Amino acid sequence: MDRRGFSYLLIVLFLPTIIGCGSPGKKSEGTSGRIKIGFLVKQPDEPWFQNEWKFAQQCADSFRFDLVKIGATDGEKVLAAIDNLAAQDARGFVICSPDVRLGPAILAKANNAGLKLMSVDDRFVGADGKFMPEVHHLGISASEIGKAVGRALNDEMRKRGWNIEETALCAATWEELQTARERTDGAIEALTSAGFPKEKVFKAPQKVADIPGAFDAVNILLTQHANVSRWLICGNNDNAVLGAVRAMEGRGYGASNVIGIGINGTDCTVEFQKNKPTGFFASILLAPRRHGFETSQMLYRWIKDGVEPPKETYTTGILITRETYQQVMREQGLL
Repeated sequence: MDRRGFSYLLIVLFLPTIIGCGSPGKKSEGTSGRIKIGFLVKQPDEPWFQNEWKFAQQCADSFRFDLVKIGATDGEKVLAAIDNLAAQDARGFVICSPDVRLGPAILAKANNAGLKLMSVDDRFVGADGKFMPEVHHLGISASEIGKAVGRALNDEMRKRGWNIEETALCAATWEELQTARERTDGAIEALTSAGFPKEKVFKAPQKVADIPGAFDAVNILLTQHANVSRWLICGNNDNAVLGAVRAMEGRGYGASNVIGIGINGTDCTVEFQKNKPTGFFASILLAPRRHGFETSQMLYRWIKDGVEPPKETYTTGILITRETYQQVMREQGLL
């Protein structure tokens, strides 16, 4: 073989090594040169999570990174999604887990894959049953949101001049999730602190955290307390209160003798659009823009610039009614 042929052979043999060299262990940013992050939600069909995705995508478009939106409705899908993100050379992910007790497993898998992690909405719980402070979190101030519901219930009840002796509180509860429990406990605390009698507070534990679950739980409660003339309603979210309102309608209670106040604000707009008011009086509108846009922005800057997010960030909400919801939701970028 002449010198020219030998040189050509060396180039062919070593070219793949030259092309493939780089910093060992560093995540690729893909052929586009853009950072990629994931956004995993537990209920992708819910308006709240769809809005989170919408605002996360706005963030991705603004900062020019790639966003992978994944619906992870159970533990198996969560762990598979993390593997999928790692295979796509993602650099991190935001997650609202379907089960907060998966926190240790999610953190371990993310660390093993070299992925940065933030939780949103529901905070991870460790094996000891306590929150995991090592995981960066943006969530809702559940207790304060609940207290806002309780204060609003008290204000509207007094505005209507209701007799407390004829009135009771129905709390559609979901005790399995601490965030949910803090919401209903906060509402009860605020209402009783304002002078509402504790013996007139009745809990309706849901077996399933949806409208039918609340409907069934409240139907049982109404059978037990058929002598109550007027009802206040609180719950973990809009759907819990909607289920309670539907159950009460079946027993003859309507807008004149029911005051229901939900939480989320995005699941009740159809109720506000009905020609006649129902017992669903108001909701505390949460901030899906902050939960979608800000978490994505925090994670992106952490990956790109090394700016670590705060360990804990909490958001509050705004009271909306059928008279005010359109204006408020426009201001929040939801309409």
